[in-house]
Amino acid sequence: MLWRGDNSAVVAVQHRRDTLPMRIVLAAISLVLASFLLLAFAPRTSEAAPNTVAGRHIAQRCKACHSVGVKGASPNPAAPPFRTLAQRYPLENLQEGLAEGLIVGHAKGMPRVKLTPAQVEDFLRYLKAIQRN
Repeated sequence: MLWRGDNSAVVAVQHRRDTLPMRIVLAAISLVLASFLLLAFAPRTSEAAPNTVAGRHIAQRCKACHSVGVKGASPNPAAPPFRTLAQRYPLENLQEGLAEGLIVGHAKGMPRVKLTPAQVEDFLRYLKAIQRN
């Protein structure tokens, strides 16, 4: 082949060498695009949202009785899941009570809850994020 003046093997090697950098670039671009697509279409749970982390931490104080996440039953059947609170009353109505010291007369054994204004904001943001109709 090569010894008879046929240089097709040399051309093939040269072609492979020339296209290798292009293949690497195309693979890198494909990887970046795939990453963007995965991020764009990844399921988003409000529990993972950075602006609700502090509120979720506050909600964890109530998990002995209430379901504080997006699923699951409350350990105490009389305690409504936090994700359904907006069905009962506007969440904004909780703001003043939480800041002044929320006392619920009908809930035997429920502790008094008092939060700072920043905690109230974080907690309400979390509650709004997990609401289900």
